[in-house]
Amino acid sequence: MMSKECCCGKTTERSDDEYKKLMNRLNRIEGQIRGLKRMLDESAYCPDILTQSAAVSSAINSFNRELLSSHIRHCVARDIRNGDDETIEELVVTMQKLMK
Repeated sequence: MMSKECCCGKTTERSDDEYKKLMNRLNRIEGQIRGLKRMLDESAYCPDILTQSAAVSSAINSFNRELLSSHIRHCVARDIRNGDDETIEELVVTMQKLMK
C-alpha cells in the first residue's frame, strides 16, 4: 500500500496497482505538457496547439474521474460506514471545485 502525507494532514492508502495506474496517467499528462511547450517553442500553428491542449484537458479530466471514483468507493464509503458524515460535505465541496 502506498500512503504519503499531504498538505491537509490526511492521507489515503492506495494499492500498488492503483498507485501505478494513477502515476502512469500523470506521466502521460506530463509528457503532453512538455509537447505543448515544445510546440510553443517551435511556433506551431495555433489550432494545432489548441488541439493538443484539449487533449491535455481531457487527460486531466480522465485522471480526476478515476481518482474521484476511487475516493467515493473507498474513502467516502468507509467514512460513512464509520458515521463520519463530514466526508459528505467534503465530497460536495470537492465536486464543486471539479465542476468549475
